[in-house]
Amino acid sequence: MNNKIEGEKILITGGAGFIGTALIRTLIAKNEIVVFDNMRRDALSGSELSSHSNLKTIEGDVLDRDQLNKAISGSTYIVHCAGIAGIRTVVKSPTLTMRVNMVGTANVLAAAVERCEAKRVVCFSTSEVFGEYAMGAVETDKSVIGAAGEARWTYAVSKLAEEHLAMAYNREFGLPTSVVRPFNIYGPGQVGEGALRTFIKRALRNEPIEVHGEGTQIRAWCYVDDMVEGTRLTMAHPKAIGESFNIGNHRSVETINGLANMVVRVLHSKSEIRYIERPSADVELRIPSVGKARELLGFEARIGLEDGIKRTAEYYRK
Repeated sequence: MNNKIEGEKILITGGAGFIGTALIRTLIAKNEIVVFDNMRRDALSGSELSSHSNLKTIEGDVLDRDQLNKAISGSTYIVHCAGIAGIRTVVKSPTLTMRVNMVGTANVLAAAVERCEAKRVVCFSTSEVFGEYAMGAVETDKSVIGAAGEARWTYAVSKLAEEHLAMAYNREFGLPTSVVRPFNIYGPGQVGEGALRTFIKRALRNEPIEVHGEGTQIRAWCYVDDMVEGTRLTMAHPKAIGESFNIGNHRSVETINGLANMVVRVLHSKSEIRYIERPSADVELRIPSVGKARELLGFEARIGLEDGIKRTAEYYRK
């Protein structure tokens, strides 16, 4: 099967963000890219991509339907990355989180039906839809959300609603939608919150590294290049339509405490590790099964955790 995407007009909402910018880097040479973003988390403007002749950037908000309709017109592919994320942001603004992630997604999907003949619409969900405990989570597992009123879970609820909307538009209107669920993505150019980004930057400066609680929370860490490859395969593969996919690295598993120690060791840092009180509810265990993505798309994460830490540190050194 030909997995190449060439000669297309690709709209990426939230395209100035961390993953969006990395995705653009792999597509921009042979496609027209339109970024629709409010630019609050901007990894794009300072990059080598910002002056590329195939890039057009529109500063806008997915809650503004008229703006979005104009931006999406004529697109052949849509990647919907835009959304409120980051625990601190979500806890501070739960209402905005719900509105942007649910209403914003509804606007994108409606515009895709009305304003273009999209070959694929890829929506970004989250591994948080599996709740506090997810060991070898498969796409068909029941989503388990935390208690109502706990602000952290507004993000997971809003993203789960996004998944249902995407699949509903596929069934009812024939829109060729797919969903990706990123599992703890990190790497060069990350903006906003992120444990590995924070740990690496502090380690490079030999500053104290803060771990929430006892640091026993377990995560599977996925390097951004692998996330981009999973997204690109989801965009291109005909079997991806109407499906959701876990995109992560089930072999790069580590506790938060182990991660902090690994960063210090790999980067030969003098940082002290400190343990502080958890600011909100947390995920204790989150490891994906990527069997479905492997079987249907041919996806396999390739960058190990130590290698990814070194690559990310090199970026921040520069």
